[in-house]
Amino acid sequence: MNFIGKDIISVNDMLRNEIDFILEKSEFIENMPVLEKSNLLKGKIIASLFFEPSTRTKDSFTTACYRLGGSITGFTDTSSTSLKKGETLFDTLKMYEIYSDVIVMRHNIEGSARFASECVDIPIINGGDGANQHPTQTLLDLYSIKKNQGKIDGLSIALAGDLKYGRTVHSLACALSLYKDITLYFISPESLKMPDFITELLKERNINFFECNEINDVIDKVDIFYMTRIQGERFPDKTEYEKVKGIYILEKNNLINVKENLKIMHPLPRIDEISKEIDNTPYAYYFEQAANGIPVRQALLSLLTGGIK
Repeated sequence: MNFIGKDIISVNDMLRNEIDFILEKSEFIENMPVLEKSNLLKGKIIASLFFEPSTRTKDSFTTACYRLGGSITGFTDTSSTSLKKGETLFDTLKMYEIYSDVIVMRHNIEGSARFASECVDIPIINGGDGANQHPTQTLLDLYSIKKNQGKIDGLSIALAGDLKYGRTVHSLACALSLYKDITLYFISPESLKMPDFITELLKERNINFFECNEINDVIDKVDIFYMTRIQGERFPDKTEYEKVKGIYILEKNNLINVKENLKIMHPLPRIDEISKEIDNTPYAYYFEQAANGIPVRQALLSLLTGGIK
């Protein structure tokens, strides 16, 4: 399967066999000897353009690139760029097309990654565009699920928290709809329900899903509990945020009757929605999940530039 020169904009652009191929290559790279993979990006430059704050996405791409022998350029603060002078996004992208081999971009505007892919002829990787999509997070989430459960087909998975603005849960729900015998549980307040465009897609693909308001109604039924924070920065009305912030806190006493194979995942950052006392339980998997971002992003960078095939 040839990924050279392709864009990674949305999981909706991918078929299941393409996703499975990326997951296989992620495992392949994770198990490669360090010296063997240290030249996969030799001579390649990755442009990291982050218009929004990021820790894990930005730095795991940076780590992935360096460990493969590549170099990084770009910015995390637009105040130090010509954007501050009024340069357009189009012109900025055209400059980084000259400077680099792949652009990884995070932007606050939905559709910005798709726009970027139409501006340049080098691969664009969407590191998150507003409340829209976060495909590389989804790929590492799927890789994490497969690692900790041994499969993806046939699982029951809960997505909890901010399902309205959460781009990670939007992308993950879409990707999971490509798998067999999946059951999804959506836990949120009424004001933060999963958007209709996601639930309609699930109906079209005959995916069983249930919507509810309480953690304890679901947690003993699932193999994966995927918690998210309430994203205050996405709310147009801050008074609405105040009504729902802190509405869900996953605590140790929620885990009394759960399945032995349960794993708790979170795209991070965590604020207060998962109690720290859960960190030392066998159910916590969010730090391992974050670590899985490195081999997945190494696989993507290598596939897009021809380092692996």
